[in-house]
Amino acid sequence: MTQGRLVHPWVAEGAGRVRFGVVGNFVTGWPGHLRFATEAERLGYDSCALFDHPNRLMECWTLMGALAASTERIRLISMVSCIYYRSAFMLARQAADVDRISGGRLVLGVGIGDDVPEFAELGLPFGRAGVRQAAMEETVRVVQALWRGEKVTSEVAGGHLDGAGLRPGPVQEPHVPVLIGGGGEKTTLRQVAELADVSNFAPHEWAGSAFDVGDVARKYGVLRDYCAAAGRPFGSVLRSHFTPLLVLAEDEQQLARKQAAQRIPDPHLTVRHVFATPADAIGHYQGLADAGVQYFIAGIDSSDEETMRLLAQAVWPAIKVGAQLALAGSAQRTTIRFPAVGSGRDSASATTASRSALDS
Repeated sequence: MTQGRLVHPWVAEGAGRVRFGVVGNFVTGWPGHLRFATEAERLGYDSCALFDHPNRLMECWTLMGALAASTERIRLISMVSCIYYRSAFMLARQAADVDRISGGRLVLGVGIGDDVPEFAELGLPFGRAGVRQAAMEETVRVVQALWRGEKVTSEVAGGHLDGAGLRPGPVQEPHVPVLIGGGGEKTTLRQVAELADVSNFAPHEWAGSAFDVGDVARKYGVLRDYCAAAGRPFGSVLRSHFTPLLVLAEDEQQLARKQAAQRIPDPHLTVRHVFATPADAIGHYQGLADAGVQYFIAGIDSSDEETMRLLAQAVWPAIKVGAQLALAGSAQRTTIRFPAVGSGRDSASATTASRSALDS
Protein backbone atom coordinates (compact mmCIF):
# COMPACT_ATOMS: atom_id res chain seq x y z
CA MET A 1 0.00 0.00 0.00
CA THR A 2 1.35 3.36 -0.93
CA GLN A 3 1.14 6.50 1.13
CA GLY A 4 -1.41 7.93 -1.33
CA ARG A 5 -3.93 5.07 -0.89
CA LEU A 6 -7.11 6.54 0.54
CA VAL A 7 -8.48 5.40 3.89
CA HIS A 8 -11.69 3.52 3.26
CA PRO A 9 -14.66 5.16 5.05
CA TRP A 10 -15.75 1.79 6.43
CA VAL A 11 -12.29 1.46 7.99
CA ALA A 12 -12.37 5.03 9.33
CA GLU A 13 -15.58 4.26 11.26
CA GLY A 14 -13.49 2.06 13.57
CA ALA A 15 -12.13 5.14 15.32
CA GLY A 16 -15.60 6.11 16.52
CA ARG A 17 -17.40 2.88 17.37
CA VAL A 18 -16.90 -0.81 17.98
CA ARG A 19 -18.67 -3.09 15.49
CA PHE A 20 -19.46 -6.78 15.34
CA GLY A 21 -19.80 -9.22 12.49
CA VAL A 22 -20.56 -12.93 12.56
CA VAL A 23 -19.55 -16.12 10.79
CA GLY A 24 -21.60 -19.30 10.96
CA ASN A 25 -20.19 -22.58 12.24
CA PHE A 26 -21.85 -25.84 11.17
CA VAL A 27 -24.10 -24.23 8.56
CA THR A 28 -26.04 -26.76 6.49
CA GLY A 29 -26.82 -26.07 2.83
CA TRP A 30 -27.91 -22.95 1.02
CA PRO A 31 -31.11 -22.48 3.08
CA GLY A 32 -29.00 -22.49 6.24
CA HIS A 33 -26.59 -19.89 4.89
CA LEU A 34 -29.47 -17.69 3.75
CA ARG A 35 -31.21 -17.92 7.13
CA PHE A 36 -28.00 -17.14 9.03
CA ALA A 37 -27.07 -14.12 6.88
CA THR A 38 -30.57 -12.61 6.81
CA GLU A 39 -30.94 -13.04 10.58
CA ALA A 40 -27.55 -11.38 11.09
CA GLU A 41 -28.73 -8.50 8.91
CA ARG A 42 -32.03 -8.24 10.80
CA LEU A 43 -30.20 -8.07 14.14
CA GLY A 44 -27.99 -5.25 12.88
CA TYR A 45 -24.64 -6.99 12.56
CA ASP A 46 -22.16 -5.13 10.38
CA SER A 47 -20.93 -8.16 8.42
CA CYS A 48 -21.38 -11.82 7.66
CA ALA A 49 -18.22 -13.78 6.87
CA LEU A 50 -17.72 -17.06 5.05
CA PHE A 51 -14.98 -19.66 5.46
CA ASP A 52 -13.04 -20.98 2.45
CA HIS A 53 -12.69 -24.77 2.82
CA PRO A 54 -13.96 -26.30 -0.42
CA ASN A 55 -13.22 -29.88 0.64
CA ARG A 56 -15.87 -29.74 3.39
CA LEU A 57 -17.98 -26.59 2.92
CA MET A 58 -19.99 -25.04 0.10
CA GLU A 59 -17.74 -22.98 -2.17
CA CYS A 60 -17.04 -19.59 -0.61
CA TRP A 61 -17.38 -17.34 -3.68
CA THR A 62 -20.47 -19.09 -5.03
CA LEU A 63 -22.15 -18.50 -1.66
CA MET A 64 -20.92 -14.91 -1.53
CA GLY A 65 -22.52 -14.19 -4.90
CA ALA A 66 -25.81 -15.74 -3.79
CA LEU A 67 -25.79 -13.80 -0.49
CA ALA A 68 -24.86 -10.60 -2.31
CA ALA A 69 -28.09 -10.92 -4.28
CA SER A 70 -30.15 -11.95 -1.23
CA THR A 71 -29.16 -9.29 1.33
CA GLU A 72 -29.36 -5.52 1.31
CA ARG A 73 -27.09 -3.91 3.90
CA ILE A 74 -24.74 -6.36 5.57
CA ARG A 75 -21.11 -6.52 4.44
CA LEU A 76 -19.75 -9.82 3.13
CA ILE A 77 -16.26 -10.97 4.09
CA SER A 78 -14.23 -13.91 2.78
CA MET A 79 -12.57 -15.26 5.91
CA VAL A 80 -10.16 -15.98 4.50
CA SER A 81 -9.86 -16.88 0.84
CA CYS A 82 -6.75 -19.02 0.34
CA ILE A 83 -4.66 -17.50 -2.45
CA TYR A 84 -3.78 -20.97 -3.80
CA TYR A 85 -7.35 -22.17 -4.31
CA ARG A 86 -7.97 -19.83 -7.27
CA SER A 87 -5.69 -18.02 -9.70
CA ALA A 88 -4.99 -14.37 -8.88
CA PHE A 89 -6.98 -13.33 -11.94
CA MET A 90 -10.02 -15.42 -11.00
CA LEU A 91 -9.86 -14.17 -7.41
CA ALA A 92 -9.94 -10.59 -8.73
CA ARG A 93 -12.78 -11.54 -11.11
CA GLN A 94 -14.94 -13.28 -8.52
CA ALA A 95 -14.38 -10.56 -5.91
CA ALA A 96 -15.21 -7.78 -8.39
CA ASP A 97 -18.42 -9.56 -9.37
CA VAL A 98 -19.53 -10.06 -5.76
CA ASP A 99 -18.81 -6.39 -5.10
CA ARG A 100 -20.93 -5.38 -8.10
CA ILE A 101 -23.81 -7.72 -7.23
CA SER A 102 -23.84 -6.50 -3.61
CA GLY A 103 -23.66 -2.84 -4.53
CA GLY A 104 -20.22 -2.37 -2.98
CA ARG A 105 -20.41 -4.44 0.23
CA LEU A 106 -17.44 -6.80 -0.17
CA VAL A 107 -14.37 -7.13 2.04
CA LEU A 108 -11.76 -9.37 0.40
CA GLY A 109 -10.09 -11.44 3.12
CA VAL A 110 -7.05 -13.45 2.04
CA GLY A 111 -4.60 -15.84 3.63
CA ILE A 112 -1.81 -18.28 2.81
CA GLY A 113 -3.64 -21.47 3.82
CA ASP A 114 -2.60 -23.84 6.61
CA ASP A 115 -4.68 -26.96 6.10
CA VAL A 116 -2.21 -29.52 4.73
CA PRO A 117 -4.79 -32.30 4.10
CA GLU A 118 -7.04 -29.85 2.27
CA PHE A 119 -4.19 -28.80 -0.03
CA ALA A 120 -3.59 -32.49 -0.79
CA GLU A 121 -7.27 -33.14 -1.53
CA LEU A 122 -7.28 -30.19 -3.95
CA GLY A 123 -4.13 -31.48 -5.66
CA LEU A 124 -2.04 -28.50 -4.57
CA PRO A 125 1.55 -28.51 -3.28
CA PHE A 126 1.95 -27.17 0.25
CA GLY A 127 5.06 -25.00 0.30
CA ARG A 128 6.92 -23.65 3.29
CA ALA A 129 5.50 -20.57 5.00
CA GLY A 130 7.92 -18.11 3.39
CA VAL A 131 6.97 -19.27 -0.11
CA ARG A 132 3.26 -19.02 0.65
CA GLN A 133 3.68 -15.56 2.18
CA ALA A 134 5.56 -14.29 -0.87
CA ALA A 135 2.82 -15.71 -3.11
CA MET A 136 0.13 -13.95 -1.08
CA GLU A 137 1.93 -10.62 -1.27
CA GLU A 138 2.21 -10.85 -5.06
CA THR A 139 -1.39 -12.02 -5.36
CA VAL A 140 -2.71 -9.03 -3.42
CA ARG A 141 -0.62 -6.63 -5.50
CA VAL A 142 -1.91 -8.21 -8.72
CA VAL A 143 -5.56 -8.19 -7.59
CA GLN A 144 -5.36 -4.53 -6.59
CA ALA A 145 -3.70 -3.60 -9.88
CA LEU A 146 -6.37 -5.44 -11.87
CA TRP A 147 -9.09 -3.64 -9.91
CA ARG A 148 -7.45 -0.31 -10.77
CA GLY A 149 -7.78 -1.19 -14.45
CA GLU A 150 -4.06 -1.75 -15.04
CA LYS A 151 -2.63 -4.31 -17.45
CA VAL A 152 -0.69 -6.85 -15.42
CA THR A 153 2.22 -9.09 -16.32
CA SER A 154 3.40 -11.14 -13.36
CA GLU A 155 4.37 -14.55 -12.02
CA VAL A 156 1.83 -15.47 -9.37
CA ALA A 157 0.43 -18.53 -7.65
CA GLY A 158 -1.46 -20.36 -10.36
CA GLY A 159 0.65 -19.27 -13.32
CA HIS A 160 1.95 -16.42 -15.47
CA LEU A 161 -0.15 -13.37 -16.31
CA ASP A 162 0.73 -11.69 -19.59
CA GLY A 163 -0.90 -8.30 -20.08
CA ALA A 164 -4.01 -9.32 -18.13
CA GLY A 165 -6.82 -6.81 -17.75
CA LEU A 166 -10.09 -6.96 -15.82
CA ARG A 167 -13.38 -5.48 -17.06
CA PRO A 168 -15.75 -4.69 -15.47
CA GLY A 169 -14.12 -4.05 -12.12
CA PRO A 170 -15.59 -3.58 -8.66
CA VAL A 171 -17.92 -0.65 -7.90
CA GLN A 172 -16.88 0.16 -4.33
CA GLU A 173 -15.20 3.51 -3.70
CA PRO A 174 -12.44 4.31 -3.12
CA HIS A 175 -11.60 0.57 -3.38
CA VAL A 176 -12.60 -2.84 -2.07
CA PRO A 177 -11.13 -3.24 1.43
CA VAL A 178 -8.53 -6.00 1.72
CA LEU A 179 -8.20 -8.04 4.93
CA ILE A 180 -5.08 -10.11 5.55
CA GLY A 181 -5.54 -12.92 8.05
CA GLY A 182 -2.82 -13.84 10.53
CA GLY A 183 -0.66 -12.19 13.15
CA GLY A 184 2.91 -13.17 12.35
CA GLU A 185 5.18 -10.40 13.57
CA LYS A 186 8.04 -10.74 11.08
CA THR A 187 6.12 -10.97 7.81
CA THR A 188 2.32 -10.98 8.01
CA LEU A 189 1.88 -7.73 9.94
CA ARG A 190 4.36 -6.03 7.60
CA GLN A 191 2.22 -7.16 4.67
CA VAL A 192 -0.86 -5.78 6.41
CA ALA A 193 0.85 -2.40 6.81
CA GLU A 194 1.99 -2.30 3.21
CA LEU A 195 -1.03 -3.76 1.41
CA ALA A 196 -4.18 -4.16 3.48
CA ASP A 197 -7.03 -2.18 4.97
CA VAL A 198 -7.85 -4.67 7.72
CA SER A 199 -5.79 -6.79 10.13
CA ASN A 200 -7.40 -9.92 11.53
CA PHE A 201 -6.07 -12.50 13.94
CA ALA A 202 -7.47 -14.85 16.56
CA PRO A 203 -6.73 -17.20 19.47
CA HIS A 204 -6.19 -19.97 16.92
CA GLU A 205 -2.94 -21.57 15.78
CA TRP A 206 -3.91 -21.02 12.11
CA ALA A 207 -4.95 -17.39 12.62
CA GLY A 208 -2.17 -15.58 14.42
CA SER A 209 -2.02 -17.34 17.81
CA ALA A 210 -3.22 -14.28 19.74
CA PHE A 211 -4.22 -16.26 22.81
CA ASP A 212 -4.49 -13.42 25.33
CA VAL A 213 -4.77 -9.65 25.61
CA GLY A 214 -1.00 -9.33 25.95
CA ASP A 215 -0.51 -11.04 22.59
CA VAL A 216 -3.04 -8.68 21.00
CA ALA A 217 -1.45 -5.54 22.43
CA ARG A 218 2.05 -6.64 21.43
CA LYS A 219 1.01 -7.40 17.88
CA TYR A 220 -0.61 -3.99 17.55
CA GLY A 221 2.61 -2.39 18.70
CA VAL A 222 4.45 -4.25 15.95
CA LEU A 223 1.78 -3.27 13.41
CA ARG A 224 2.10 0.38 14.44
CA ASP A 225 5.83 0.27 13.74
CA TYR A 226 5.29 -1.33 10.33
CA CYS A 227 2.70 1.32 9.46
CA ALA A 228 5.19 4.06 10.33
CA ALA A 229 7.82 2.40 8.15
CA ALA A 230 5.29 2.19 5.29
CA GLY A 231 4.44 5.87 5.64
CA ARG A 232 0.80 5.44 6.58
CA PRO A 233 -1.22 6.27 9.71
CA PHE A 234 -1.78 3.43 12.15
CA GLY A 235 -5.46 4.37 12.15
CA SER A 236 -5.75 3.59 8.43
CA VAL A 237 -5.78 -0.14 9.29
CA LEU A 238 -8.95 -1.52 10.84
CA ARG A 239 -7.95 -3.79 13.72
CA SER A 240 -10.25 -6.83 13.79
CA HIS A 241 -10.35 -9.93 15.96
CA PHE A 242 -11.96 -13.33 15.36
CA THR A 243 -13.59 -15.47 18.06
CA PRO A 244 -13.60 -19.03 16.61
CA LEU A 245 -16.61 -20.06 18.71
CA LEU A 246 -18.78 -17.90 20.96
CA VAL A 247 -21.50 -19.45 23.12
CA LEU A 248 -23.65 -17.23 25.34
CA ALA A 249 -26.38 -18.02 27.87
CA GLU A 250 -28.36 -15.94 30.36
CA ASP A 251 -26.95 -17.67 33.47
CA GLU A 252 -24.30 -20.14 34.56
CA GLN A 253 -26.65 -23.13 34.71
CA GLN A 254 -27.89 -22.67 31.15
CA LEU A 255 -24.34 -22.01 30.00
CA ALA A 256 -23.09 -25.28 31.50
CA ARG A 257 -25.81 -27.20 29.69
CA LYS A 258 -25.00 -25.53 26.38
CA GLN A 259 -21.26 -26.09 26.80
CA ALA A 260 -21.75 -29.80 27.51
CA ALA A 261 -23.74 -30.24 24.29
CA GLN A 262 -21.78 -27.90 22.01
CA ARG A 263 -19.99 -29.15 18.92
CA ILE A 264 -16.46 -27.74 18.72
CA PRO A 265 -14.87 -26.55 15.46
CA ASP A 266 -11.25 -27.58 14.81
CA PRO A 267 -11.05 -29.84 17.87
CA HIS A 268 -7.61 -31.11 16.84
CA LEU A 269 -6.04 -27.62 16.92
CA THR A 270 -5.00 -25.24 19.68
CA VAL A 271 -7.91 -22.81 19.79
CA ARG A 272 -9.56 -20.78 22.53
CA HIS A 273 -13.33 -20.53 22.43
CA VAL A 274 -15.55 -18.31 24.58
CA PHE A 275 -18.38 -19.68 26.74
CA ALA A 276 -19.86 -16.83 28.77
CA THR A 277 -22.81 -15.06 30.29
CA PRO A 278 -23.47 -11.61 28.79
CA ALA A 279 -21.77 -9.89 31.73
CA ASP A 280 -18.60 -11.95 31.34
CA ALA A 281 -18.64 -11.52 27.57
CA ILE A 282 -18.77 -7.75 28.02
CA GLY A 283 -15.66 -7.95 30.20
CA HIS A 284 -13.91 -10.15 27.65
CA TYR A 285 -14.63 -7.96 24.63
CA GLN A 286 -14.03 -4.72 26.48
CA GLY A 287 -10.60 -5.98 27.50
CA LEU A 288 -9.80 -6.65 23.85
CA ALA A 289 -11.17 -3.26 22.82
CA ASP A 290 -8.94 -1.61 25.42
CA ALA A 291 -6.00 -3.47 23.84
CA GLY A 292 -6.85 -1.86 20.50
CA VAL A 293 -9.41 -4.09 18.78
CA GLN A 294 -11.98 -2.07 16.82
CA TYR A 295 -13.96 -4.79 15.06
CA PHE A 296 -15.02 -8.25 16.22
CA ILE A 297 -16.07 -11.25 14.15
CA ALA A 298 -17.76 -13.93 16.26
CA GLY A 299 -18.02 -17.54 15.16
CA ILE A 300 -21.48 -18.73 16.19
CA ASP A 301 -23.11 -22.13 15.79
CA SER A 302 -25.72 -21.49 13.11
CA SER A 303 -28.38 -23.20 15.26
CA ASP A 304 -27.63 -21.03 18.32
CA GLU A 305 -30.22 -18.28 17.99
CA GLU A 306 -29.78 -17.29 21.65
CA THR A 307 -26.11 -16.37 21.18
CA MET A 308 -26.91 -14.39 18.02
CA ARG A 309 -29.53 -12.41 19.94
CA LEU A 310 -27.60 -11.89 23.20
CA LEU A 311 -24.46 -10.72 21.42
CA ALA A 312 -26.40 -8.18 19.36
CA GLN A 313 -28.69 -6.93 22.10
CA ALA A 314 -26.89 -7.41 25.44
CA VAL A 315 -23.15 -7.47 24.73
CA TRP A 316 -22.32 -5.34 21.69
CA PRO A 317 -24.13 -2.17 22.91
CA ALA A 318 -22.04 -2.22 26.10
CA ILE A 319 -18.61 -2.33 24.40
CA LYS A 320 -16.89 1.05 24.17
CA VAL A 321 -14.02 2.17 21.97
CA GLY A 322 -10.76 1.53 23.83
CA ALA A 323 -9.18 4.70 25.18
CA GLN A 324 -5.67 3.54 24.35
CA LEU A 325 -3.66 0.45 23.49
CA ALA A 326 -2.95 -1.60 26.58
CA LEU A 327 0.63 -2.54 27.41
CA ALA A 328 1.62 -6.08 26.48
CA GLY A 329 1.03 -8.38 29.42
CA SER A 330 -1.63 -6.21 31.08
CA ALA A 331 -4.41 -8.72 30.41
CA GLN A 332 -7.71 -7.91 32.05
CA ARG A 333 -8.87 -10.74 34.31
CA THR A 334 -12.39 -12.06 33.65
CA THR A 335 -14.26 -15.28 34.39
CA ILE A 336 -14.33 -16.26 30.72
CA ARG A 337 -13.81 -19.97 30.08
CA PHE A 338 -11.03 -20.62 27.55
CA PRO A 339 -10.98 -24.42 27.20
CA ALA A 340 -8.08 -25.91 25.24
CA VAL A 341 -10.22 -28.34 23.30
CA GLY A 342 -9.40 -31.49 21.39
CA SER A 343 -5.62 -31.50 21.57
CA GLY A 344 -5.41 -31.94 25.32
CA ARG A 345 -3.08 -28.97 25.62
CA ASP A 346 -3.75 -26.55 28.45
CA SER A 347 -3.76 -22.76 28.53
CA ALA A 348 -0.06 -22.56 29.24
CA SER A 349 0.78 -24.61 26.17
CA ALA A 350 -1.53 -22.43 24.10
CA THR A 351 0.44 -19.39 25.20
CA THR A 352 3.66 -21.18 24.27
CA ALA A 353 2.20 -21.95 20.86
CA SER A 354 1.57 -18.23 20.34
CA ARG A 355 5.27 -17.52 20.60
CA SER A 356 5.94 -19.81 17.64
CA ALA A 357 3.92 -17.45 15.45
CA LEU A 358 6.33 -14.55 15.94
CA ASP A 359 8.50 -15.50 12.99
CA SER A 360 5.74 -15.92 10.41
